[in-house]
Amino acid sequence: MTIAIDFGTSNTAIARWNPAAGQPETLKLPGLTAQLMQNPPLIPSLLYVEDAARSQVLVGQQVRDRGCDVKTDPRFFRSFKRGIGTGIQGFLPELDGQIVTFERVGEWFLTQIIGSLKTTWPDVGQSLVLTVPVDSFEAYRNWLGQVCQALPVEQVRMLDEPTAAALGYGLADRQLLLVIDFGGGTLDLSLVRLDAGTGTAGKKPLGFLLKWGDKMLAESSAQKPKTARVLAKAGLNLGGTDIDNWLVDYFATAQGLAKTPLTARLAERLKIQLSLQRQANEVYFSDETFESYELGLDRAQFEEILKEQQFFDNLDNAMTGVLQQARRQGIEGSDIDAVLLVGGTSQIPAVQSWVRQYFEPSKIRCEKPFEAIAQGALQLSQGIEVKDFLYHSYGIRYWNRRDNCHSWHPIIKAGQSYPMGEPVELMLGASLENQPSIELILGELGAETGATEVYFDGDRLVTRQLSGNQTAVQPLNDREGARSIAKLTPPGYPGSDRIKVMFQVDAQRFLRITVEDLLTNNTLLENQPVVQLS
Repeated sequence: MTIAIDFGTSNTAIARWNPAAGQPETLKLPGLTAQLMQNPPLIPSLLYVEDAARSQVLVGQQVRDRGCDVKTDPRFFRSFKRGIGTGIQGFLPELDGQIVTFERVGEWFLTQIIGSLKTTWPDVGQSLVLTVPVDSFEAYRNWLGQVCQALPVEQVRMLDEPTAAALGYGLADRQLLLVIDFGGGTLDLSLVRLDAGTGTAGKKPLGFLLKWGDKMLAESSAQKPKTARVLAKAGLNLGGTDIDNWLVDYFATAQGLAKTPLTARLAERLKIQLSLQRQANEVYFSDETFESYELGLDRAQFEEILKEQQFFDNLDNAMTGVLQQARRQGIEGSDIDAVLLVGGTSQIPAVQSWVRQYFEPSKIRCEKPFEAIAQGALQLSQGIEVKDFLYHSYGIRYWNRRDNCHSWHPIIKAGQSYPMGEPVELMLGASLENQPSIELILGELGAETGATEVYFDGDRLVTRQLSGNQTAVQPLNDREGARSIAKLTPPGYPGSDRIKVMFQVDAQRFLRITVEDLLTNNTLLENQPVVQLS
């Protein structure tokens, strides 16, 4: 049985392929799935640590049923997906003598879900597809790969969420699709072309194959009759959780309301109500002061709060980025056949109105916001092939003498298809007398529209976009023993190029380097894998 998991910031969806019906179905897990009549089965992405030393945790609806989600308790975790692979400002909780990282919380969460799946459906274990945000750094993908090693599943594939959503809507008669995935923690936009072909003799990447048996892999598949090609991408660390926090801040200022997990839940309820009606009301009772408050908000006030937080400005920047990438390939906005909205935040009327500023209403689809990604990921097991390109740029660190600081020089640009044809060459020389080796720090370069800061505000995990044209960078090998790429024998001296470095990306997205010593004509490294790129 093939299972697909859409691990979301606010909710997680699980789907399987039903061979009898010939279509995907979204699964319920007893005790973990929320009891929501108006939505498909969803597991709240919540976790409560009962005993960290023994890895005893509650996940999903269990957390709410036992009332563990309304306490200012360091054992309660929500929105933890956005903290995985990100440098957190502040202190992580220490529970039962253990430092609990977001990576560990995420591992507990996925392990519990897989365990519950195998209990409910014993034949689970053959194949698993996991979806990932389009803007995730390599640290997140590497973490997911490590988690896969511990999961009792034979084969694991990874597919980015917007591409999965395009497949999930099943628009076989449409070719050019724009997927707007707006969930609890991220906004991902992806322009995808669905091509029906006759197949080729060559092999192309089928998503990213992470695991086969006990081995970590990133292999190619055999020929497939259909292809989903990603043409343009953009992403923001922005989602429904940020909106909840803005509403809490608004009521804290307007009514002196305390910022607690309970008020965050009330704010979320108001937000959901305003997607269905123009006026929303909730009643808050403080068990400390025995005072009650009535929280009221209408759509006009709600949209004004969004504007004050530059919400729509950020959305415009992301959309502009995708459309500019498309124009460089000769594609105009009018050429897009359909726009697919997925994720809970995409259900906000103001968001849908914003989309209609760019596209005709007849092209916009929003009927499968919660299960399109998980169900689309299942298409990897049904003859859908995925071609992709590198979303991030990659570069090397150098000392910027003019600004007296380190800067980054791109060597591989975002949008590079793989495997690469010709390698990128770089000449390097020694900077010191009698230099024994040459070091090179490689980095994954994020968007240049502004850096992201993740920090704690009391018990809340907050993501903030920093102003200015800063480039978010995640070093890939800035650690002891990993920086050195060439031992120089004899030692190097300043004044001339000493080594030639050739960078190549193979079909499995591995960045490989070859290093030649220009003085001795020796090959110091040959086609050495450094890191798997995203």
